[in-house]
Amino acid sequence: MDSSEKGTVTCGSWIRRPENLNLIVLGKSMRRVSSPSVLHVFSFDPATNSLCPSPLATYVLEETEGEPLTIAVHPSGDEIVCSTTKGGIKLFELSGQETNVKLVAKDLHSLQDVGPQKCLAFSVDRSKFAAGGVDGHLRIWEWPSLRIIIDEPRAHKSFRDMDFSLDSEFLASTCVDGSARIWRMEDGVPLTSLVRNPDENFELCRFSKDGTKPFLFCVVQKGDKAITSVYDISTWKKIGYKRLLRKPAAIMSISLDGKYLALGSKDGDVCVAEVKKMEVCHWSRRLHIGTCISSLEFCHTQRVILTTSSEWGAVVTKLNVPADWKEWQIYVLLLGLFLASAVLFYIFFEKSDSFWNFPLGRDQPSRPKYGSFLGDPQSADDAFGPLDM
Repeated sequence: MDSSEKGTVTCGSWIRRPENLNLIVLGKSMRRVSSPSVLHVFSFDPATNSLCPSPLATYVLEETEGEPLTIAVHPSGDEIVCSTTKGGIKLFELSGQETNVKLVAKDLHSLQDVGPQKCLAFSVDRSKFAAGGVDGHLRIWEWPSLRIIIDEPRAHKSFRDMDFSLDSEFLASTCVDGSARIWRMEDGVPLTSLVRNPDENFELCRFSKDGTKPFLFCVVQKGDKAITSVYDISTWKKIGYKRLLRKPAAIMSISLDGKYLALGSKDGDVCVAEVKKMEVCHWSRRLHIGTCISSLEFCHTQRVILTTSSEWGAVVTKLNVPADWKEWQIYVLLLGLFLASAVLFYIFFEKSDSFWNFPLGRDQPSRPKYGSFLGDPQSADDAFGPLDM
């Protein structure tokens, strides 16, 4: 589904709303039509797996702010940050409910005049915001106070990718020169650099998000081969690798529950792997034919991904993976198990052979017949024996 009838889509992201309404924000360059660039907010219809044709909200950027480069949405869904080519980082507040929403720009001097940013990311616990510049400058703020935690002008030559860990204690970042570093939020210093061979370049990085396996996934380019390496974050040593995409990757994403890992190629393909098995479970070949995928993100509530590219705009794709259990289905299953247990217990109780309604062993006497309780003169089990009349 192409939502870029006019202009070029430069970036995009899902917006998670409290009312479980899935929205999408897209940044568009309108250079082709000689107009100012814009931000659009669209609603997503899960029934048709498509975006509504008309945006719910639009914000027109000033010509002095340039074009949108990258977008990050706060986990609450109420705030959006956008890096532009000329205006630094802009903050927007998304107000309203359901289909009546508005984008309102907020002035924050600490985010202005920082230059174009390659990477923007919010921490999982919502308390930190990181920006990695095209110039290699790393800035991490507390959110929403914007107290600076890390301000490192020479963190990298130029940023390639970044991601926060699930506990929000670490930040992983990669550089255009192929290096990768780990930053610790507690003291705001670089903790370590990942080890690589001379013929290896770190491209992309994502932390695991399922809460059980503390791993860091990195796409490593080795010659003409791209592999996905897995690192243990307690030692920062590589514990394994797998060839998933089998071609150079441009973007990587991981689902909110950590079950799936997605890779987008530089020529428009997308593969999705199940993290538990590290096996590809979905392919979308030629999704953006011949074009580098610039954005890739999982929907928060559906097994759906959003991808964007300069040539094909925004595309929403439903994943061909097993459906997740719904909450009501789990309750129905539990109720069914309870009723089945009750029926089995009733049968067990009725068919048991002892006074206490527990089954007896093979060699023990069975339950006496009802007639024995009324007396049986021929019974050999009479304790008193027959009476001599």
